Amino acid sequence: MGPGCPKCHTLEKTVREVLAETGIVAEVKKITGIKEIAAHGIMLTPGLIINGKIKSTGKVLSKSEVQKYIEQERK
Repeated sequence: MGPGCPKCHTLEKTVREVLAETGIVAEVKKITGIKEIAAHGIMLTPGLIINGKIKSTGKVLSKSEVQKYIEQERK
């Protein structure tokens, strides 16, 4: 989630790369509307939500961090 800043684009790219590299099939939604972002409880962008759970706000995650969060939600 994010309005389209460079950090938001980087996080989206990282998420898509992790999914491709691990072969995990998942729907990725990019939410850019400030009101919708805030409605999800994200106050700092970029934000990452997986299965309705906030995993990160306000920072660009590494591939290993993204993979860890995805794996947590697959259990």
